[in-house]
Order: sequence, then C-alpha cells, then structure tokens
Amino acid sequence: MNDPIADMLTRIRNSSLRGKSTVMTPASKLRAWVLDVLADEGYIRGYEKTTGADGHPAIEISLKYYEGEPVIRELKRISKPGRRVYMGVKDIPQVRQGLGVSIVSTPKGVMSDANARAANVGGEVLCTVF
Repeated sequence: MNDPIADMLTRIRNSSLRGKSTVMTPASKLRAWVLDVLADEGYIRGYEKTTGADGHPAIEISLKYYEGEPVIRELKRISKPGRRVYMGVKDIPQVRQGLGVSIVSTPKGVMSDANARAANVGGEVLCTVF
C-alpha cells in the first residue's frame, strides 16, 4: 500500500455512504492522529485499537450520522506521496468558508487548520473534511 492515509479516508467514505456503523482499518500512529482530529472536530464518534482477523493491529472507527445522513459529506486527500503539499500558516486553506476542516501535519503534531493558525505553525496539508 503506497498511501495508507488515502486508504483510510476511502474506507471511511465508502462505509459512510453504505450506512455502516463501524469500519476497520490497519493501525498506525499517523492514522490514529488523524482520527483524533476527526473525533475532536465531531466528524466521527470515536475509534478504538483492536486486533484484526489476521492478528495484526487494527483500528475500529465508529462513524457518526445525523438524521440518517452521514456527518462527513466530503473527504478529500490533498497531499499525496507523488505530490506533497506544504503550506505556511498564512496559506492554510479554509474549507467552505470555515465550515469544514483541513487536517495539517505540523512540527507540533497533527492538528486542524484552526489549531495550526492558533499555534502559528504551518505544515503538510493531509486532507480536507466537510
């Protein structure tokens, strides 16, 4: 697998469109950090680390719905392995005039765009969520 973050985002997107309550993904620290931001911003109920059917560590993500519709309407990967996208604190994009969230990997950790602006730090824009 070349891009584990894109794989996780695709699993979340597909599962939410199918109306699933949970989705499993292989475990890694970066995936957990991205899920922490999604949980803090209210896009998922939460996640827990488990062991998959093959014995490898996995993460079970609990998806969130509001009146039968998925809370996550759009999930888009920005920085990819073939084209990394780095931005300074002044250049971090606002998603849908601030209604969505950009997830940024900074030297101070993975955080939302609002937290990155508050900490006055830029970094790699991993994905956007609306």
